[in-house]
Amino acid sequence: MSSPAPAVVSSSPKPLKKQPYPFWLGGVAATIAASITHPLDLTKVRLQASGDKRMIESIRKTVRTAGVRGLFDGISGTWMRQMSYSMCRFWAYEESKKYLGAGKDAPAWKLALAGSMAGGIAGLVGNPGEIVMVRLQGDFAKAPEKRFNYKHCFDALFRMVREEGPSSLARGVAPNVFRAILMNASQLASYDFFKAELLKTKYFDDNIMCHFTASFAAGTVATTVCSPADVLKSRIMNASGPGSNSTLGVIKASLKNEGAMFMFKGWLPAWTRLQPTTILIFLTLEQLKNFVDFSRGKGWTFL
Repeated sequence: MSSPAPAVVSSSPKPLKKQPYPFWLGGVAATIAASITHPLDLTKVRLQASGDKRMIESIRKTVRTAGVRGLFDGISGTWMRQMSYSMCRFWAYEESKKYLGAGKDAPAWKLALAGSMAGGIAGLVGNPGEIVMVRLQGDFAKAPEKRFNYKHCFDALFRMVREEGPSSLARGVAPNVFRAILMNASQLASYDFFKAELLKTKYFDDNIMCHFTASFAAGTVATTVCSPADVLKSRIMNASGPGSNSTLGVIKASLKNEGAMFMFKGWLPAWTRLQPTTILIFLTLEQLKNFVDFSRGKGWTFL
């Protein structure tokens, strides 16, 4: 009598863990978006740092004095800032979410905490690029004798170290880090939150319409939350000379001369700039992620 054959236990192969996206993807998406919206960002900085009162008048003044090319003054500083600050913040946000265990349906507070952690790191790393960007953008709004006259972003960086010392790279770091924490806690976290909530409804799928709606809401939240720190950052970084980097001194002088509403000066151009930038960043980022998924599905290993 033959013994029964042992039962064969079929083991289904474990699904392969999805590879993380390249760490630089967020920086590329932000650089593309910031290049498109650079004229609005330039106008916002000049409104905050100068005596200009209206957005349209500030744009006309720029075109009148420097031509249409003047709307792209300091774009090399924008690129430096995005490829330092923005690349770092997107990478740090994803790593912070992993550390906190903030998955697909994470609560808003956990996403905001991850965004705050990312903002603190990126604010420190990106501070030199932030100063360079603000100075390059704000230079032509000043009187000729007060201009820095930097040629490009690297000239600005080297001259700052040579003429003002290495400590100049940390100018305004406190309000900049504070602003970065607010920005990432509001923009990145609210985008993920709104996207997750929209996908729970029957009206949205994970497509460009969902990404657009979530990023529109995130841009409005981020503009309102970040406006006070953004104004302080621009004023401190544009200043030069002894004692000009005192955050408390800038606050006291601004309150005395303009009142408490100075903190929201430039809100409309900030919203007008940040809204399309936020939308473009996330739409571009989602499409770059789709391209990475497509290329990996084809067996291409360069991403």
